[in-house]
Amino acid sequence: MNDNVQTAMFEILKKVQADLTFFRVETNDRFAVLEDLVRKQPRDTAGLLVMAKSVTGNFAEELAAIEERVAALEARTR
Repeated sequence: MNDNVQTAMFEILKKVQADLTFFRVETNDRFAVLEDLVRKQPRDTAGLLVMAKSVTGNFAEELAAIEERVAALEARTR
């Protein structure tokens, strides 16, 4: 009986060790993905900033053109 208990306990400990090893590998893989995302974030943010500046610049130019047209129309009616 005592040998059975020790054998069962040894088997349980081997399973716990295997589970911990798998958990450690899985956790390392997840952190690697997260680290990659964090490393790429500044580049992606800079790209978005460039696109936003381009869009706002284009909008400002179009708005200025509309303002010039309105000013020309107002000058005609006076």
